[in-house]
Amino acid sequence: MFIPVIVLVIVFLLIAIRQIGRYTLRIWQIMLAGAIAVLLFGQITPAAALSAINADVMLFLFGMFVIGVAVQESGFLSSLSHRIFSRAKNPDQFLLLLIMVMGLFSAVLMNDTIAVIGTPMVIALAFAWGIDRKGALLALCFAITIGSVATPIGNPQNFLIASYADLGDAFTPFLVHLGIPTLINLILAWVVVRTFYPPAPECSAHIQPETVRDAGLARLTALSLGIVLALIGFRVAGGFIGYNPLPLMVIALAGAAPLLILSPRRGELVRKVDWYTLVFFVALFVLMQSVFDTGFFQSAIDVKAVTSVPVIMVVSVVISQFISNVPFVALFQPLIIQQGMSVQEMLALAAGSTIAGNLTILGAASNVIVIQNAERQGVTLTFLEFLKLGLPLTVLNILVYSVFLSF
Repeated sequence: MFIPVIVLVIVFLLIAIRQIGRYTLRIWQIMLAGAIAVLLFGQITPAAALSAINADVMLFLFGMFVIGVAVQESGFLSSLSHRIFSRAKNPDQFLLLLIMVMGLFSAVLMNDTIAVIGTPMVIALAFAWGIDRKGALLALCFAITIGSVATPIGNPQNFLIASYADLGDAFTPFLVHLGIPTLINLILAWVVVRTFYPPAPECSAHIQPETVRDAGLARLTALSLGIVLALIGFRVAGGFIGYNPLPLMVIALAGAAPLLILSPRRGELVRKVDWYTLVFFVALFVLMQSVFDTGFFQSAIDVKAVTSVPVIMVVSVVISQFISNVPFVALFQPLIIQQGMSVQEMLALAAGSTIAGNLTILGAASNVIVIQNAERQGVTLTFLEFLKLGLPLTVLNILVYSVFLSF
């Protein structure tokens, strides 16, 4: 019975279209409908569906989302970013700082979090520096996409790969193999954006200091981020001696603990967590398990033909445009793990599925978040405006990552 495969095809088509008549469907709604369908058709039992849900992934995402909400609500990250950007001497330096800083934040706090926080801030700072706001928004999109490649907690698909593949402490292989090419690609993003949107002539901007909105919550947020960074360092150090007792999920929950235990706004933080994304992941696990149980893709796809790093990169970028990168990784990852792929090939899947977000607006959820938030402030980026810069940048990204992962 290949009913789950049929359901999966319908889900992918709806994700690509996302529009039925006057109704715009959200990705989590489509994935949830798919999971419910395979349950109703008896293609997976409730017990098997429950066991398919990866608790580590769900708890990790919950913990990071709590920290992300606190970062936003307290104004901590906005205040810190303004202090950093005030050091720029000219528009060109500001643009470079914007890409580097947002890329770094994305690697630690997940790309979608920075997309929400960064959009209004970038629009305001671009106006202050006399930079085209569309160019600044494109720089933000590219920065948070590329920056998130470098760590296993930079985006959900990286975390999926780190959870299932044998990557040791996870942080070390990501940083060793993807750290330098990610830095190079961030610089290339700066070159591409300034080529199409040249900064204004030399000028200075008077940037009003951004103060935190809730000092108490900001202090707890700083503590949470400190815990996350310290535990990451502990896990990396453990990797060098072959001792990794600390799951990635624990890092996120330990970081969220001060906020959930000590903050008087804990209830508000929990309410504002991105529950829709968590529902999406629950449904994703159920649907993909039912599809995997059919054995259809194991027999139909010659995974051995997709083994070289450049091929994995290109396939990941292209397919992620149609079915989104997280579902693609969830479907493709078990197949290549069965083939005993190398660390470099697994990281090529992570990098390719992530930089797919640089090609088109629909290649990453963070792009959609930026575009939608920008439109609320009167700035519109079209599909073609994004593609004009995204296409050459994505080609460069593929080349850089392929070279570093191939040797």
